Amino acid sequence: MALALAAAAVLVAGGGYLVATRPHPPAPAPAEVPYPAQTVAFAFLDGRATPPGAPPRSFSFAVRMTVTDGPPVTVPRVTQPYAGLTLTESPPTPFRTEAGSSREITITMHVTDCRTVPKDAGLPFLDVTLRNTRAIQVQSFILGPRYAQHLSHALKVACSNS
Repeated sequence: MALALAAAAVLVAGGGYLVATRPHPPAPAPAEVPYPAQTVAFAFLDGRATPPGAPPRSFSFAVRMTVTDGPPVTVPRVTQPYAGLTLTESPPTPFRTEAGSSREITITMHVTDCRTVPKDAGLPFLDVTLRNTRAIQVQSFILGPRYAQHLSHALKVACSNS
């Protein structure tokens, strides 16, 4: 009888150990959380006055960032593709925008080398790094023909004395 009880105790302990130490499948990715690029839109608003203290050959414009749904989206970086331009943004990066809201961003570009900027910017875009709880993505946003016209005109004015 004691032998049977000892055997039963060993079986229960061994079974409990096997259940407790079995490998668990990895937790599934939060599929219900959209990628940040799926929830964000950018739109060109208008040209703006260049902020005080900006270097010569600078110009500014405003864009609107809208986050439609999902978790908040953080923008750690905004860049543009032309070697002869640098940019700063206000509010400065990183900034966070909640779902269901918009944020106005003022971009100030400074021409550093007129030889490397385009004469006419046909389909200019901004590269924006987006981050939410699911992923970090770099997304290119084409802001449309009004932005292309504004950028081309501002580049011509900035480089007219070069």
